[in-house]
Amino acid sequence: MSTEDIDIEHLRGWIGRERALEDTITPRLAASLAAILDERVDFTEGAPAPTGIHWCICPDIAPMSGLGPDGHPARGAFLPPVPFPRRMWAGGELRFSSAFRVGDRVTRISRIDDVSVKHGRSGSLCFVQVSHRYETPRGLALSERHDIVYRQMESTPGASKAPAPQTREAASRISVTADPVLLMRYSAATFNGHRIHYDRDYCANVEGYPGLIVHGPLQATLLLNLARQENGGAYPASFAFRGVSPLFDGQSVTVNAGRGAPLELWVADASGRITMTATATLSSDAGELPTVPA
Repeated sequence: MSTEDIDIEHLRGWIGRERALEDTITPRLAASLAAILDERVDFTEGAPAPTGIHWCICPDIAPMSGLGPDGHPARGAFLPPVPFPRRMWAGGELRFSSAFRVGDRVTRISRIDDVSVKHGRSGSLCFVQVSHRYETPRGLALSERHDIVYRQMESTPGASKAPAPQTREAASRISVTADPVLLMRYSAATFNGHRIHYDRDYCANVEGYPGLIVHGPLQATLLLNLARQENGGAYPASFAFRGVSPLFDGQSVTVNAGRGAPLELWVADASGRITMTATATLSSDAGELPTVPA
């Protein structure tokens, strides 16, 4: 299928659609994400929630009969029915206004902002841009831009060329083992049924990948956590991130921060290949934003 085969005007009919979902940040949900981040897991009502908790709330929940072949809810309801089979988290941007706390009842208001089709090195790509507003009883907590990319299957599995390893000097670095247990726990915490994160046969035989894919928001959460550590525990004023290439399971990966402002961050696999980059705009005025738990 090529760009000429897509009815882009039909897909752009989804622009402007909105949806509101509500959820509660429970102590159990906070503890589940904290355990994934290897942090303390004892949470009480009102405590600061772990970094990235917003990606664990208000998930798309569909019955088994409402799922597509990739494990995601079938397209055509809120998200447009893009005909390309591969769906990936391309990146996004976060702008923080206040803290998420355990016990918060959160409303997420989502809107389809744009749908476009482009032609890349590996074929036709369809981009869907979604905006989210997260509101707590104290008002707006976070504004998010979420970029989703849909693409065709490779004619030959694994045919696309991954970028070559790069050498970058890190001022700080942490290592994380990207094993199937980590991916399973994060899928469970986010209620993410996408089969690329747990079904190795599907990855190899349908999507042509050599391993399980490490979640984009999990990589972004690790980068955001490091940005907070570099910012004295406070959230950055803004945090923009972009997926560069797939990150596969079964290896030790590094989460890195550079020097200077704005703060440049990146994830690299065991060979040094960069899989996600991010830029954090640090702010000296943390307001009520929480510090990283000790």
